[in-house]
Amino acid sequence: MFSDDWGRHPSSCQHLIRNLTHRYRVHWVNTIGTRAPRLDWATLRRGWEKAGQWFRRNGHSAAVAAPLTVHNPRMWPWMRSRSSRRLNRYLLQRQLGPIVGSAPRPVFAVTTIPLSALVMDSLAVDRWVYYCVDDFSKWPGLEQGVLEQLERELVRRADVIIAVSEVLRDRLARMGRESHLLTHGVDASFWQSSNGVGLERVQQLARPLVVFWGVVDRRMDVAMVRCLAREMTTGTIVLAGPEHDPDPELFRIDRVVRLGPIPYEELPRLAHEAAVLVMPYDDLPVTRAIQPLKMKEYLATGRPVVVRKLPATEEWADCLDQTDSPEDFARIVKERIETGLPETQKSARRRLVQEDWQTKARLFESWAFKTDCIKESSLTTANGVTAANGI
Repeated sequence: MFSDDWGRHPSSCQHLIRNLTHRYRVHWVNTIGTRAPRLDWATLRRGWEKAGQWFRRNGHSAAVAAPLTVHNPRMWPWMRSRSSRRLNRYLLQRQLGPIVGSAPRPVFAVTTIPLSALVMDSLAVDRWVYYCVDDFSKWPGLEQGVLEQLERELVRRADVIIAVSEVLRDRLARMGRESHLLTHGVDASFWQSSNGVGLERVQQLARPLVVFWGVVDRRMDVAMVRCLAREMTTGTIVLAGPEHDPDPELFRIDRVVRLGPIPYEELPRLAHEAAVLVMPYDDLPVTRAIQPLKMKEYLATGRPVVVRKLPATEEWADCLDQTDSPEDFARIVKERIETGLPETQKSARRRLVQEDWQTKARLFESWAFKTDCIKESSLTTANGVTAANGI
C-alpha cells in the first residue's frame, strides 16, 4: 500500500485499510517526493520527521497493528529530474523488492500516489490498483508536471482504477480508462463521541466559533473568509490543521485564529465547540475534483455546515448550505449561528448510516482484490498451495 504516512493524518485510504486488516496482511509504505523541498519551516519540520523515521532504531519498518506493518524506505526528496526518479526507483526496488518477493501470493499493490509508477516493472506484484483520490496535476505546492507524467503511466498500466469523484472519473476517462466510483465514507458514531466535552485549547476564544479543519493551503478562498469576518460582530473563525503554503493574507484577517494540527481523536470535541462548520474553498480545478473527507464528517457532528458549492457537495445539498459568493457565505453562516441546524437538513442526514466505512471497504475489496484475472501460477506458493492474500 503506497500512500500518505500511516497515522499522520487519517485519510480515506487509511479508513478503508483499517476495515480490511482482518482479512489481509498489509504492508503500508510511507513515501515522499510529491513536494519539492523548500527553504521554509514546513520543509525543515517534515525533513526532521522523515529523518526520524529512517534513522531511529527499527525505523525502516514496524508492526503497528497486526497484521499491518509500516515501512519507511529511504528516498531522495526530489523527483523533477530523470536522474532523481531513477535514483528513487533504485532505492524503492532495493528496499521493497525483498518484502514483496517473500510475500505469499497473490500480492496486490494499491497506490494513491503517482510515483508508484516508478516501480511497476521492478516489483513482483500480481495486480496493481490505482485508488485515485486527487488531481495531483492541479494541487498547489506539488511537483505538478512530474506527477501528471507519472500518473499517466500509472493509469495506463493499472489493472483496476477506483476514483473518489465523478470529476476524477471523467478525467481518467479522458486518459482512456474506465474506473469505479467510490465516494468517501464516515464513522458517524466517532463524530458524536464528544460526550458533551469541549476542547480545552479553544475555551478562551470569543464565541461563537466558526470552524474549519483540514489542510490550510492555497485552496482556501480568502475573500470568503474576509467577508465573513467583516460581517461578524463577535466570535472567532478557527482554522485547525497543517498549513501548506497558504495565502499570507488569510492570517491578516481579523477574527481568524490558527490552531495548527489537531489530533484526530480530539476533532469531535472541537466540533462540539463550533456553532457552524465551514469549507470556504475557492472554485478551482483542484477543488472541483476533490471529494472532501471532512464533508461527511461535518454532517455527522450534527452541526450546521456551510460550504462552497462544488461538484462533491451537490449530492448532499439537502443536508447543508452551499453558495458561490462570499456575501452569501457570510450571510448564511450568520443565519445558522442564530438558528442552528434546520430540521429538514437534520432529517436528510439520516442517510449517512448508509455511508459507513465498512460498506465502502467491502466495495473497494470487491473491485480491487479479484483473483480471477490473475494467472493461476501466481496464486500458488512454490509447493503449489494457494497462499494467503497480501497487499
